[in-house]
Amino acid sequence: MRRSMPARAPSLSDPPPTLQPVSDPAPRKAAAQQLVFDDLDTPLFDTTFVVVDLETTGTSPGADAITEIGAVKVRGGEVLGEFATLVNPGRAVPPAIVQVTGITTAMVYAAPTIASVLPGFLEFASGAVLVAHNARFDMAFLRAAAAACDTAWPTATVLCTVKLARRVLGRDEAPSVRLSALARLLGASTQPTHRALDDARATVDVLHALIARVGNQGVHSLTELVDYLPDVTPRQRAKRFLAADLPASPGVYLFRGPADEVLYIGTAVNLRRRVRNYFTGSETRGRMKEMVALATRVDHVVCAHALEAGVRELRLLVAHTPPYNRRSKFPKRAWWITLTDEPFPRFSVVRTPNRDALGPFNSRADAAELALIIAEYTGLRTCATRLPRSGVHACPPAVVGGCPAAVAGTPINTEEYAPTPALVRALFAGYSDAPLRSMLDRIETYSRAEHFEAAARLRDRVVAVIRALHRTQRLAAVARIAELIAAHPDGAGGWEFAVIRYGRLAGAGTAPRGVPPMVVVEQIVASAETVIPEGGMGVGIQEQIADLPAEVGSAPSGGVPAPHTAAPSPPESGPAALPPAGSGAAVLRPAEPASAALPPAGPGPAALPPAGPGPAALPPAGPGSVALPRAEAGPAALPPAEPELDAAPPIAPGDWVPVNVPPLRGASPEEAALVARWLARAGVRIVRTSEGYREPRFGAGRWLGWAEVADAAARAQPAEEEYVDRLG
Repeated sequence: MRRSMPARAPSLSDPPPTLQPVSDPAPRKAAAQQLVFDDLDTPLFDTTFVVVDLETTGTSPGADAITEIGAVKVRGGEVLGEFATLVNPGRAVPPAIVQVTGITTAMVYAAPTIASVLPGFLEFASGAVLVAHNARFDMAFLRAAAAACDTAWPTATVLCTVKLARRVLGRDEAPSVRLSALARLLGASTQPTHRALDDARATVDVLHALIARVGNQGVHSLTELVDYLPDVTPRQRAKRFLAADLPASPGVYLFRGPADEVLYIGTAVNLRRRVRNYFTGSETRGRMKEMVALATRVDHVVCAHALEAGVRELRLLVAHTPPYNRRSKFPKRAWWITLTDEPFPRFSVVRTPNRDALGPFNSRADAAELALIIAEYTGLRTCATRLPRSGVHACPPAVVGGCPAAVAGTPINTEEYAPTPALVRALFAGYSDAPLRSMLDRIETYSRAEHFEAAARLRDRVVAVIRALHRTQRLAAVARIAELIAAHPDGAGGWEFAVIRYGRLAGAGTAPRGVPPMVVVEQIVASAETVIPEGGMGVGIQEQIADLPAEVGSAPSGGVPAPHTAAPSPPESGPAALPPAGSGAAVLRPAEPASAALPPAGPGPAALPPAGPGPAALPPAGPGSVALPRAEAGPAALPPAEPELDAAPPIAPGDWVPVNVPPLRGASPEEAALVARWLARAGVRIVRTSEGYREPRFGAGRWLGWAEVADAAARAQPAEEEYVDRLG
């Protein structure tokens, strides 16, 4: 059936577009049929292809919509029919897209909706192989449209002419695989115009030219074409037996070489399926093909769930340092920003963190650059002179590049300098965000003066500071808890459990549907690993802040708790879900529970209601059993203006803070990050905890909304350029 649009573009006064049928050509011997396993050797000459192209309002299948569909049905080099229609996207077409496609909002105003068009397209393409140039883009929009219309998406074979062109044509012959470039190179009769039907016709010519080239290499059937695309060697396929005995369970797999050495370590939700993919066309990485060629066997470790698999993978990477795991080459490569231990502290970038540490960073240069930014806005000195306790800091002020601690005309001694490192410690610990506000004030100053490039550079640096602070504070929030037991639904009516001690996974297990969960929890706890944090059990939480300036907090010497100060009210939304002031932030009180947001930990099964047949056996999410609130959920606007630098911090009477203990208490940053991400998943419940799980109230989590907006602005690409790139 041939369906086409009128030659003239519709206007607002035109009736909805109609699809005009034309007579079909003479029937061929082999009719188009739904592909099944019995038809896998269908010759390409008798394979029906439907080549489709879409125009859309953008590049996101979830946020954008289809504006035009064009499709051509071909078999044996003959066109069987065409399908073309504009589609009303239900929104205005952005100007950048109009510039690329020429499709305006007026043109699609009276067009049918995707709910009306999609059934006709699916009928037109029924039983055929779907072909598109950059098929992932087009198929993603079509699947999203089917899901929005509650329409089942057919299980059709999909062929991408971008991948086929890359497989058939060398880069010397085809430096670019854009549709326009291939159409010129291969002599297509139709040139693409960023209109759906024209582009689909051009893609048909490109497809036929590419198929003609692979015919000389023995590719004559659809099966052979699909197998030809991934470039899988016979030797690679021959090793599929290595995955034959693996279970269909989550876990860790280890490829071993001829000398029984570990070549590669990975994780999988389904071990058998994941390892089998290494011997098929799904694996396209050159290094992995080289590794598979060397492998002689595959070992595995079955795990309770994905978190345990991820943690075991990290530990095995450190133990074996396999050559084909990129991240295992330098397992201890992290860098930290720390304060030096001297009368006039300054920043130092080191491998081993101390109490006043920010990190980790993969690059020493990134850490050093961030240290300079923080020093500039906290007044920490950057000069290299080592000063004695009785000395003074006397660096002269400079217009550009001077020492941030320089004071015009007057040298400063240790007492006058002490509030500066204390402010840095408060920033790292989340007791004050005054330096962040100073950075934003400077951005505003640059913007008002129309120094936009300087404002953009500082904006990007502030984003890096916020993310680094939040990373440290989030991991420290997990690492300071002696024991936390969490549960996550397994999707089948049961529960996945994790016992976390000082940021490390100490035990893991599952309770299938119908099994009393608390019995399983107690068994996991009883057999969990004993974790002794750096500094020992309970060490490092028995001293108080003694060097915070008055505007951040104070604690007289001699072991007297910090005086009570009134704290500002929390924000009305977003991070306000964190505990109120007085409960502390990454601190412990000497004689009361660490967090008012959680009830006192129960001694055993009484912490949960009686076990039931499924997830209902665990309490619903609520004030007593929620995971750490996500700061990202807050508004993108700036946090409330309190506390200013001269306002009171969230430090209440009796608060104690860690002293001389690294933020992660010796836990691996990668493992602590895995745990934190697992706890942040939807549906996680805290079964029991020795202390409250929370980030500092005035930490960087308050600023993530601003950072996301700023980061998006920095990454922004002209819309029309991104659209053309995604279309190929």
